[in-house]
Amino acid sequence: MLEVGTKAPEFSLPDQNGEMRSLSDYKGQKVVLYFYPKDMTSGCTSQACTFGELFPQFREKGAVILGVSKDSVASHKKFEEKYGLPFTLLSDTELEVIKAYDVWKEKKMYGKTTMGIVRSTYLIDEEGTIIKAFDKVKAAENPVQMLKEL
Repeated sequence: MLEVGTKAPEFSLPDQNGEMRSLSDYKGQKVVLYFYPKDMTSGCTSQACTFGELFPQFREKGAVILGVSKDSVASHKKFEEKYGLPFTLLSDTELEVIKAYDVWKEKKMYGKTTMGIVRSTYLIDEEGTIIKAFDKVKAAENPVQMLKEL
C-alpha cells in the first residue's frame, strides 16, 4: 500500500467507453479509487453494486468513484450495462496503475500461489494526496466504510 500523506501517482487509463481518464481530471474533488480483481465475479459485483446504490451520497459529499481492474474496456462496458453502474470503471490491462498503487501482490488460493489484485481502496483529497488507504477490504462492506470516511 502507498502511505497516507503521499501524492497519489498520476495516471491515464481508458474508461468503459474507451475515453482516456486521468487522475488530474478530478482535481478539486475527492476521489474514491478502488482496485478490484475481476468484473462479473460475486465479490466484485457486490462491491460495485453497493457503490452504485450509494453513488448519490458520494456525489453529495463531492466525491467521485473510480473502479480499476485489469479487465478490458469491453468487459467493463458489459459490467456497467449489466448492473447499471453510474460511475467510471478504468481498464489497466498493462498493470501500470495497479503496480504504481502497490496492489499487485502474491495471493494464496486453494493452496496455490498466484499474482493478482488485492482488493484495496484509496481516498484521495482535492489536491491529489492520499488521505486514507485500505487493503484487503471486504467487498460488501467497503462502499459503506468509504462513505463514512468522507
